Amino acid sequence: MINHKPYTSVTRSIALIVCICTMISQKAHSQAELMPYGNLNGIRVKGQLMDFNTSIDVVANSWHKINSTGKERQRPKFKRNGDVETVNTAIDSLAFTETVEDIGKGKIRVNITCDVRKDTSIIGAYLGLHLPKSVYGNSEVTLKKQAMATEVLKDDMPTVFAEGINFKAGRQQFGISTKEAALIIRPQSDKLKYIQLYFPICEGSLKKGESFQKTFEIKVSGDIDNAYATMQLDTTVQGREFAGLGGNFRLQNPKTDQQVIDYCLKNLRVSWGRVEMPWHNWQPDINIDPTATADSGKLNSHVKESMEMAQRLGQMNMPIVLTAWAPPAWAVIGPLHYRPTPEGVWGNPLNNDNTQQIYKSITDYIIYLKAHYGVEVGYFSFNESDLGINIRQTGEEHLALIKGLGKYFADKGLKTKMLLGDNSDATTYKFIYPALNDPEARQYIGAISFHSWRGWDTQTLQKWADAATKLNLPLLVGEGSIDAAAWEYPAYFEEQSYALEEINLYTRLLAICQPLSILQWQLTADYSPLSGGGIFGNDAPLQSTQRFWQLKQLASTPPNLKAMPITVDKSTISCAALGDAVKHIYTIHMVNNSAARKVSLKGLPASVTRLKVFVTDKNNNVKQKGTIKVSANTAQFKLGERCFTTLQSE
Repeated sequence: MINHKPYTSVTRSIALIVCICTMISQKAHSQAELMPYGNLNGIRVKGQLMDFNTSIDVVANSWHKINSTGKERQRPKFKRNGDVETVNTAIDSLAFTETVEDIGKGKIRVNITCDVRKDTSIIGAYLGLHLPKSVYGNSEVTLKKQAMATEVLKDDMPTVFAEGINFKAGRQQFGISTKEAALIIRPQSDKLKYIQLYFPICEGSLKKGESFQKTFEIKVSGDIDNAYATMQLDTTVQGREFAGLGGNFRLQNPKTDQQVIDYCLKNLRVSWGRVEMPWHNWQPDINIDPTATADSGKLNSHVKESMEMAQRLGQMNMPIVLTAWAPPAWAVIGPLHYRPTPEGVWGNPLNNDNTQQIYKSITDYIIYLKAHYGVEVGYFSFNESDLGINIRQTGEEHLALIKGLGKYFADKGLKTKMLLGDNSDATTYKFIYPALNDPEARQYIGAISFHSWRGWDTQTLQKWADAATKLNLPLLVGEGSIDAAAWEYPAYFEEQSYALEEINLYTRLLAICQPLSILQWQLTADYSPLSGGGIFGNDAPLQSTQRFWQLKQLASTPPNLKAMPITVDKSTISCAALGDAVKHIYTIHMVNNSAARKVSLKGLPASVTRLKVFVTDKNNNVKQKGTIKVSANTAQFKLGERCFTTLQSE
């Protein structure tokens, strides 16, 4: 165990914390906002987030390197039982079970168990706490049941022995308490936006089979911001068209996909479809003619099912995006990589020695699909080739593909165009720049596409809007959702926090990017908006979730409306406006991420005298909440807490 040297004064302990906080500076049912990997974002009171952040932190040999729980860092499992949420995760040889329980107004209990899987020596495993300086920088700080001695860790890490600490700021209060735990205060940098505190779970030399447990109670309180919000609409400006919600229909789960597909196509207005080209099944051998094989009755079953999926969507008059994930071995260089190499490299580059065979193989598929299934493929792409899932390209190679394969399509009389991008995330926008800036490539590009898993800041999203404007082409969100790892903890799909974050992003995408469609990933059992029916092992009856109802509300947007500018003076509200000034049809989507408040919507045209109100939240499923009268171009209404609300002109 670590040897500590005691301070001599209780007063010095308190002074230490107060000094640090000085240097840093210049109320209904509560709900913990727990992420599925174990981090708390805060506690909600009346819908408002009293924000702070926790993580489980393992410090091995130095405080300069901390291994922490976080998104896509481990492989956690998540579940909920009533008011209790549980996360199981591991960092190196330490396995953690974290439970978080709502126990009162603004109050939660956090229990962390650490099981040691093999002998190891560490500085310690901790519950790390980050408090925003913007809120707590000038707090009045008090300690709970402080011991008579304080000590210092090695590396001069100050430690105070107390059963808790409280921060009282002007408009918000935070307190955390535990028993027999030291409070470790990291030296605070002026550059950091957070106060950093650590509570030990276990320290020192740990033996295989040992188990450690610590329980913490966290309480927050503060003023609820329910001040009036003002939205300003401008119907004189019309941007790009929104055709409606789309969907991905990549078949991966034979036992459970069809029920979800059937339900979604029956109950949603789906405007666009993206399907798989199982390229590795279509032509596994370069020396075999795949069309002749198919004509002889030996069409691969997965290829047949994927073509039938495309046919079904085509018969519903949807534009079809055809995307290849896994290539045949002959089409790429090196052994096929479906997971990253030890160096972190995904996928395989195309084999340039077989370029013409590659073009022919893909084109044969599209021609066969049209001839035998009546499907006119509108757009073709390799999935996330910027990253390598599973074909990896540079921006220059992507440009060459667009020009080469695009010309091949045209020479064969196909109407199929290439997607520019189809990127893994919004953040990799530079991947499209070579093709974006090549005038010769323009004739072969039908639309621009990116996936919304990462990169949600306005500046990044605006890059994609600007690209669509530059080429005067539609923009697609080829895969819409928020957490690429969520399939590993599928219970999180049913959490209100996941549902609200997803529709909040879609609302922002509508306002910033003005996409022609957002294609949900997926409208199958994978990332399903439904639960039960055997999906992810849930054998309850098939039923819709809050995510499904939000998608239905979004999909109910009348077709072919165009984006219109709208602003709001509250950062906790996202909004997007769509309309047709000639037909006098208007739709406003709003996501309130905080407490309920009254709203004034200004700038409505004189032709709009009443607005229908539709709400989806944890208690309402696209429920019509009456109508609002419009007077002097203004509508006034109350926006409920933590909800997705849509206004539609009558």
